Amino acid sequence: AGVGKGAENGILIKDAESLELSKKVDAIVLDKTGTITEGKPEVVSIQWKTGAAQKELSQLLFTIEQQSEHPLAEAVVRHLKKTAVQSVHLEQFESITGKGIRVMYAGNSYLLGSPALMKEESIYIEPQLQTIANEWLSKAQTVIWLADKENALAAIAIADKIKQTSVEAVKELQQKGIDVYMLTGDNEFTAKAIAEQVGIHHYKAEVLPADKAAFVKALQQQGKTVAMVGDGINDS
Repeated sequence: AGVGKGAENGILIKDAESLELSKKVDAIVLDKTGTITEGKPEVVSIQWKTGAAQKELSQLLFTIEQQSEHPLAEAVVRHLKKTAVQSVHLEQFESITGKGIRVMYAGNSYLLGSPALMKEESIYIEPQLQTIANEWLSKAQTVIWLADKENALAAIAIADKIKQTSVEAVKELQQKGIDVYMLTGDNEFTAKAIAEQVGIHHYKAEVLPADKAAFVKALQQQGKTVAMVGDGINDS
């Protein structure tokens, strides 16, 4: 009867055991993008390094993001399309899982990706550019960087609004005695700001797709019955 009732409400329940287990759930893990947030990221601003060749680099940025499958990439493509940019020819394209992209263009190497990738590759970021990026991060915006092999060339701020229902949902779960956790591939600054806005006390930032399953297993080892909510392939 329960499985039938779920189907009527658009909920597919795998088997009776899943349904029986669900009442014992005492920990719930939420993915951030598209679950807590609307999953419709928009570019808020692009800040260029002093003296950067903006027109050519915009075309490079546009071309890289056109080939990426990341939701943030779509936001950048939509934003740059407004300025009628053209595509350029890339000699090489390499995806760095969970961190970004490395390309060869006009004989030079370029990176596009997370603050963690910039750190790993020892990329120099101008102090004034970093100050602006920190400001964006404190407002719960995601920052991605474009860099050559030594210097950051541009910081891109992307915002994804929190769903109106998220705060209420988190509160209801906590009132039922369920621990709520948030996982995100995003940086610490953004994760903290979003967690605070929705009232989540436990969160983990810069989580790679493979880390999500490990996190759930760790909670299960503490004796918790865990539910996971996400909208991506890697969540399932």
